[in-house]
Amino acid sequence: MTLPFRRSPRAGVRPSPIFLAVLALAVAGGYLAWQATEATRTARVGVFVFILAGWVVTVCVHEFAHAFLAWRFGDHEVEARGYLSLNPLKYSHPVLSILLPVLFIAIGGIGLPGGAVYLHPHRFRTNAQRALVSLSGPAVNIGFAVVLLVLVRRVGLHSAHGIFWYAVAGLALLQVMASVLNLLPVPGLDGYGAIEPYLDPQFRQSAEQFKPFGMLAIFALLQISSINQAFFRAIYWLFELSGLPSLVGQVGLELLRFWQSA
Repeated sequence: MTLPFRRSPRAGVRPSPIFLAVLALAVAGGYLAWQATEATRTARVGVFVFILAGWVVTVCVHEFAHAFLAWRFGDHEVEARGYLSLNPLKYSHPVLSILLPVLFIAIGGIGLPGGAVYLHPHRFRTNAQRALVSLSGPAVNIGFAVVLLVLVRRVGLHSAHGIFWYAVAGLALLQVMASVLNLLPVPGLDGYGAIEPYLDPQFRQSAEQFKPFGMLAIFALLQISSINQAFFRAIYWLFELSGLPSLVGQVGLELLRFWQSA
């Protein structure tokens, strides 16, 4: 008897040239920030490039995590759609999913969730698998946040390359924001995706129409002063669980606005 050939998901994992170019940009920006001894215009441009390119890299890894786990659970179309390539242009609409969140970071320092992959949940065997696929993305952001914060605390506090480590702390702060926002049980976000399989079918059908507007609703709510203040208090509290003052992350995000420097 001839057994059907089952392709390993690793065979389809080929980082795209676009992803590698964005990664190279992050490295170049980090190098500029590393070389700086003070917050000159060049240093701030380096911070700008490092944080924004680094953010796009983490968005790609976030969406890749969804796609890779979905592949393991039976949705093999993710490879054909290019979701295993880490190409940011494959993750939904590049303007709405990548450019707008990057713009919000640049002008307001808010790490809105970005990117999306279209999966086939009916191909998963259990509700738990559907929940795990949804949670795999935020788990990536949490992982990045932990690693970056540990590096800043153990290495950055004793380093002469302060500008660079402020930038790393700024990127870590964005990861904390993205983790919290993605875990909110709002239709269209990963937190809702994790609980959706366990909800009443009629409620799920009603909530389906709100999914495209989940991120926009969150952004609109954050414009309300009281909600904005409560949100950032929670974010700074979580950041400071690392033992670092939240100010270091805030300074990093401030440094990326190079156009405000003299």
